Amino acid sequence: LPHTSEAGEAGGPAVLGLKAVSPPGRPGRRPWGSSAGCQRCCVRSPAPPEGAPPLGVHGGGGVEAGDIARRTAPPRPAAALPPPYEAPPRRPPPPSAGSPRGRRFRPRPEVTRRAPEAVPRRRRRRDGGGGAAAAAAPAPEAWPELELAERERRRELLLTGPGLEQRVREAGGRLPPRLFTLPLLHYLEVSGCGSLREPGPGLAQGLPQLHSLVLRRNALGPGLSPELGPLPALRVLDLSGNALEALPPGQGLGPAEPPGLPQLQSLNLSGNRLRELPADLPRCAPRLQTLNLTGNRLDSFPAALFRPGALPLLSELAAADNCLRELSPDVAHLTSLKTLDLSNNQLSEVPAELADCPKLKEVNFRGNKLTDRRLEKMVHGCQTKSILEYLRSGGRGGGRGKGRTDGPEKEEARRRRRERRRRESGEGEEEEVGSTSRLLLRVLHVSENPTPLTVHVNAAVKDVRPFIVGAVVRGMDLQAGNALRRFLTSQTKLHEDICEKRTAATIATHDLRAVRGPLVYTARPPQDLKIVPLGRKEVKAKDLVRQLQLEAEEHRKQKKRQNVSGLHRYLHLLDGKENYPCLVDADGDVISFPPITNSEKTKIKKTTSDLFLEVTSATSLQTCKEIMDALVLKMAEINKYTLENKEDGSLSDPEADAVSGPPLGPSTSPSAEKDGSAPLVVEQVRVLDEDGHLRVVYPSKTDLGCAAPHVTVIR
Repeated sequence: LPHTSEAGEAGGPAVLGLKAVSPPGRPGRRPWGSSAGCQRCCVRSPAPPEGAPPLGVHGGGGVEAGDIARRTAPPRPAAALPPPYEAPPRRPPPPSAGSPRGRRFRPRPEVTRRAPEAVPRRRRRRDGGGGAAAAAAPAPEAWPELELAERERRRELLLTGPGLEQRVREAGGRLPPRLFTLPLLHYLEVSGCGSLREPGPGLAQGLPQLHSLVLRRNALGPGLSPELGPLPALRVLDLSGNALEALPPGQGLGPAEPPGLPQLQSLNLSGNRLRELPADLPRCAPRLQTLNLTGNRLDSFPAALFRPGALPLLSELAAADNCLRELSPDVAHLTSLKTLDLSNNQLSEVPAELADCPKLKEVNFRGNKLTDRRLEKMVHGCQTKSILEYLRSGGRGGGRGKGRTDGPEKEEARRRRRERRRRESGEGEEEEVGSTSRLLLRVLHVSENPTPLTVHVNAAVKDVRPFIVGAVVRGMDLQAGNALRRFLTSQTKLHEDICEKRTAATIATHDLRAVRGPLVYTARPPQDLKIVPLGRKEVKAKDLVRQLQLEAEEHRKQKKRQNVSGLHRYLHLLDGKENYPCLVDADGDVISFPPITNSEKTKIKKTTSDLFLEVTSATSLQTCKEIMDALVLKMAEINKYTLENKEDGSLSDPEADAVSGPPLGPSTSPSAEKDGSAPLVVEQVRVLDEDGHLRVVYPSKTDLGCAAPHVTVIR
């Protein structure tokens, strides 16, 4: 293209119709190749070819001269060209702020990359300097449970799990000392740790309020060093499933004087390797109630264990799966013993003195090779009561059926030994008082009673509440002081305890003077059954149950509970029943609606001296008998207390005004008031079916047989 500087000059027409215009006050031309160009838009260009006018106008109003020069200049040699410029790759635009990827893929600032050879040097420097710092830093807390218990002031702590064994091993096979700085702990359990060899020192000093200590299924042994005691508040100690071989005297469980474990009630040493017990165990734990020695290697009990008065509260002794060869006759000194388990040992004889334990209810001698074959068969098939009767009659081959001539002499000798042991244990004082201090119960056979009371059971009650037991008690004194209140309170306690809030059985007591026999135990539809409940008007059974359910629900809402209270828990026993059980007298009046209420007609008053007792149950007949035994014995205790303690009382019962005076009976006998020894008379009551066949009679020969030693039953 021809080069021109101005339109119309000799160079030819204007290039592309453009005109180079100089701004005011500035030179219009600059030579080619001049270095004094505009710093903003002019570029240095090589010299133009020959014959071409110079062009390099600093343009201010059109296309700049530098652009034209670049377009029209010939290419320079390759050696003179600068290296090509490469722009860095552009990152994609970031997503919008609201998208989920906006926070994950944010453009990071450009980081200058270091040379590859500098990276290993930095890593080596970091490794070399950081190791010493890590070693100097304190180790993290290895017992977070202790820190949590201390921070939250917890009373219970359980240490178990797979990580416990490694931490205990690092602590030297002991519990950490920090554990003994938690004085508020009441319950501590460390179980399933095969590395725990000993609890460690400081336990007794650091945990003075500990109530329960459970160290089962660990590796404690062969001894306990240091001692566990003294722990004045400890009640439960469980060391089962360890490797203990001995508890030497004066060691292991704590010092004996003063008692190291004065409040200990339960001691479990089962599943160890014990060969003997410390002789001072009774002095160390004088209030022990349960002792479990199952699964050890014991061959005998220490003599101090059966010393008179050594363990007066021991009620359960379990020593099964040992190597016991002999049971001392002094076992009779355990006056509170209820359960004895000596199964799977090497016993050959059972001492007859075992029958002298007054509260013994359950024995187990299975797995022993007894020389008395009859006793061995009884051990595997008979109840405890039969076994004790056999031992009491001679035992060890000297039963009643053997025809022994020296039976009475040996019986007298055993009686003397029993009396001597009781005197040694402090129980002889009661024997010295005489018969006046004993509770007397006289059983009147039905054949001796001219007007016996009977109960006929209807078949309709079979599917509702089939079991019933009755008895008549004469000679009860309820006039003096609070005798009536004590009697009703004891009945309520029996309902709460052995009756299981009336769900197992229900007790009903009636004034015998208002009862018209014979009685009928039957079942009626709820809409047809009418009764006058205690303190209410006559109502149908259906309406009465509904009203009690509403009261129970209202009581539950007031107390803000999820379930109804124990007082109304028995109401569900009648749910879905088409017929309700009831006891009807000869006049056709319903006097009892078990398990709900009695009738106002036969209500107990202060003037009542003769009572009809009734126990019904849907569980079993034996349950009824056991509860009746407890009720009769409780009545004997209340009556004896009333006769011995002369309380001032009056006929405060409004209904007593109609009575001219209390009937003269055993309770008002002058001699009875003098010595307080008048017996309660218990008359037998027979329960018959519809055909007149006998179903049950109470009390029979086997009833009232488990009475306490201070109770004498005259049959």
